[in-house]
Amino acid sequence: MKRRIEIMDTTLRDGEQTSSVSFSASEKLTLAKLLLGELKVDRIEVASARVSEGEFLAVKKITEWAESEGLIDRVEVLTFVDNGVSLKWMKEAGAKVQNLLTKGSLNHLTHQLKKTPEQHFKAIAKNITDAKKVGIETNVYLEDWSNGMRNSPEYVFQYLDFMCQQPVKRIMLPDTLGVLTHTESYSFVSQIVKRYPNIHFDFHGHNDYDLSVANVMEALKGGCHGLHLTVNGMGERAGNAPLASVVAVINDFLPEIEISVNESTLFKVSKLVSTFTGFGIPANKPIVGDNVFTQTAGIHADGDSKKNLYFNDLLPERFGRKRKYALGKTSGKANILKNLQELGLTLNDEELKKVTERIIELGDKKEKVTKEDLPYIISDVLDSDSYQQKVLVKSYVLTHSKGLKPSTTVSVEIDGESFEENAQGDGQFDAFMNALRQVYKTKKIQLPNLIDYAVRIPPGSHSDALCETIITWERDGKDFTTRGLDSDQTVSAIKATEKMLNII
Repeated sequence: MKRRIEIMDTTLRDGEQTSSVSFSASEKLTLAKLLLGELKVDRIEVASARVSEGEFLAVKKITEWAESEGLIDRVEVLTFVDNGVSLKWMKEAGAKVQNLLTKGSLNHLTHQLKKTPEQHFKAIAKNITDAKKVGIETNVYLEDWSNGMRNSPEYVFQYLDFMCQQPVKRIMLPDTLGVLTHTESYSFVSQIVKRYPNIHFDFHGHNDYDLSVANVMEALKGGCHGLHLTVNGMGERAGNAPLASVVAVINDFLPEIEISVNESTLFKVSKLVSTFTGFGIPANKPIVGDNVFTQTAGIHADGDSKKNLYFNDLLPERFGRKRKYALGKTSGKANILKNLQELGLTLNDEELKKVTERIIELGDKKEKVTKEDLPYIISDVLDSDSYQQKVLVKSYVLTHSKGLKPSTTVSVEIDGESFEENAQGDGQFDAFMNALRQVYKTKKIQLPNLIDYAVRIPPGSHSDALCETIITWERDGKDFTTRGLDSDQTVSAIKATEKMLNII
């Protein structure tokens, strides 16, 4: 039999403590519906009581929806030992489950509340009794519990002995300051679970040392019954244990544990939270980052074509995503072939070699190349093979200054002979063309007329690697077109012009 673990998402409460993050009432309602309805977490913690009028309205909207869907007992609110003020707030907001914040370390109790354990316990017992009278169920947080277990375990056990006598549903063990190691997580949780076998314990991890996922794994091995997680690991300071990573770890490494979360929805929820908060997802963030299912090295793409040598159990399809093959200076032919297959394009070996060289050249310039750029690169490379290069634009200087006309100095090689000219114009490219005309005037050759000039980027491309300049020329009553491709618009126009010079 698998052990069933509850997942509580606290993005809307603890996650909102991320600096500068505040969800609107409608955003909270949207996420609440998604978290419970599609992602299928067991519970959600949606707010802190008494915070603001906006928070009250958000909770009211969520509880009205949850009541209509039969989910009201899965919506929870953080409350305080405050002589019933939080309970009154909850009652008016329609919430039915309180997560009561109490002191889990003697240090916090002594220096913040300035009370004895007996005084604190008496106030907690009264709160729990009052909550029950108004139909509110109680879970209890032991704030700073991790430091309590390190520095005052006798107080923690005294508290838990008292809590055994109270009508609470869950006791929640937070590593409030994110200080636990994985060995402590296992030791502390297992001690408590063995001593109090009839109580449900949740583990609430923070990520200050980047140990939250490891600590969650050890807390589960120690016997905890529930976990508190946030989308994208949002939360105060370095954030909380991230939902997506923990779900993947449980599914892949802890086969004895069963959870309800629908992992195929994780990416969608992650993107929505990022949109609502304005906090971008790091590209290398496990499961939900842009790069985590992207192979960059050519040897890896080649291995994927040979019995999936570089696959692991984190298949992107599990999370509603697709594997990608990056194009850049470490790309080999295998990466490019994978992208060509997706586009339905084929190249012979020589063409593939030239396209690969061009992509590596762009990568050396730190340009990001996408699959959508590929047809443009192919077109440019193959187009360059359609004529013999007798004219080479060797170098140029383009200037643009306020109050002065743009000017260009250009050096051109024609059949091995070099020419250099300088000219001004209405823009940098116009100045470049005027300098070229002076070069060709010495050779008694008239350049074609420029009759159309268009610039575009590859449709669907999300990079700044390439823009394509398409120039239509007219000579002897006939029109012809040349294209140039570069990350710089003017340079791409110069490349298109160089092709024209070779054609004529």
